[in-house]
Amino acid sequence: MSFKVAFVGAGSIGFTRGLLRDLMTVPAFHNMEVAFTDISQRNLDMVTQLCQRDLRENGLGIHIQSTMDRREALKDARYVFCVIRVGGLEAFQLDVDIPLKYGVDQCVGDTLCAGGIMYGQRGIPVMLDICKDIREVAEPGCLLLNYANPMAMLTWACNHYGGVRTIGLCHGVQGGHHQIARALGLPKDEVDIVCAGINHQTWYIQVKHNGQDMTGQLLEAFERHPEFSKTEKVRIDMLRRFGYYSTESNGHLSEYVPWYRKRPQEIQEWIDLGTWINGETGGYLRVCTEGRNWFETDFPNWMKDPAWTYEAEHRSEEHGSYIIEGLETGRVYRGHFNVVNNGIISNLPDDCIVEAPGYVDRNGINMPTVGDLPLGCAAVCNASVSVQRLAVEAAVHGDDRLLRQAMLIDPLVGAVCNPKEVWQMADEMLAAQAEWLPQYRDAVAAARKRLASEEPVPVREGYQGAARLQVKSVEEMRKNREEANRNAAEADKAKERPAAR
Repeated sequence: MSFKVAFVGAGSIGFTRGLLRDLMTVPAFHNMEVAFTDISQRNLDMVTQLCQRDLRENGLGIHIQSTMDRREALKDARYVFCVIRVGGLEAFQLDVDIPLKYGVDQCVGDTLCAGGIMYGQRGIPVMLDICKDIREVAEPGCLLLNYANPMAMLTWACNHYGGVRTIGLCHGVQGGHHQIARALGLPKDEVDIVCAGINHQTWYIQVKHNGQDMTGQLLEAFERHPEFSKTEKVRIDMLRRFGYYSTESNGHLSEYVPWYRKRPQEIQEWIDLGTWINGETGGYLRVCTEGRNWFETDFPNWMKDPAWTYEAEHRSEEHGSYIIEGLETGRVYRGHFNVVNNGIISNLPDDCIVEAPGYVDRNGINMPTVGDLPLGCAAVCNASVSVQRLAVEAAVHGDDRLLRQAMLIDPLVGAVCNPKEVWQMADEMLAAQAEWLPQYRDAVAAARKRLASEEPVPVREGYQGAARLQVKSVEEMRKNREEANRNAAEADKAKERPAAR
């Protein structure tokens, strides 16, 4: 079986190496073509060396086409994995630190809130350029498998403006599924779920064990669990008030709604600092920074470590390889995918991107109708959908008024900031991120002029947030190389709680 898979943003060690291993656990794929491309020659070279060594030591003759020429990598590709982070960690730092001056305390800032909105402004033009290349040089009907955030916004733009069928893929549903099984004291493979909503705000609307509905037992199970009762306070409170458990982590979820991070003195009540995903200020930026610093420093040792083996037991729960396997071999796969709604969830807008159950086989990716979400769950999702729609249209058209409206309507930003603060914050973020925002050239010039000439709204310069931890040095990480390697190598950096700091 021969076809081509291209990885855009392949210098992302957290995704690329693992996704390639997933594909290579399928014997039928051992003759496929693989192409890597990235805008960083250094990152691309390191990841290519590791992956080529893995292929060689597993006895496979695949030669990775590694190139800075994206169109060359995409040429004749049947599938494209997108794992880009536009602006890298430099822009990510701005997504976290500028809103902090205005009291917007984000744990992540890559999906919604001020940081996620700006991340979308950087990412959408690049995604549309990638789509253009796919239309022009890839195999007809090429499928774009998007792992990049903000998941819903990027997938929305690609499907509505990019002219390429795009499926958004996330591991949040799988993570919550593991938690639910642990809370109930049951093996995961005995707990069946139906999850539906929007990415990072997907709800487990049905949880069954041996045909018995367990949904009503979840609140008591999580409240009495010795770990989750401390680490998932926001999710438990949402479960208490809305009746359904949410996919996304405590820290992520806390920044998507207006109630848990709007008063600095209350944030500590809702989080746990045992790991970033439970609510730490700027936590994901910290672990990504540590991971990148460690990989760049320790890379020579990675090349000396044993190669990864391509065996079925090492295959991850990331959906991508299973989707391709289903489409190419006919083996049926069930997962949860991000797609254009078109009536799948009847009380969310048809044009938005929903995350819902789907099935894959030779006939394609098939999405059953879910029907209505519970009314309260739909209301939470609809608030975020309004922000996503404004942000997508702003990014596509370079409309800074829509950008400001997206921030103003965002649940957490709106809970913390008044309109003048939102407008100034938008100006600051436009000016600081101008190099990644070509569609906002005129708006950036106007923003800089206002920032230089108008009386500023007071801000908290240097404010570090309610729960900020320092980035570990390489020397500190050397004390536990296994943990540092795991952080750098994993796409899902929240699988395990690290050692206490």
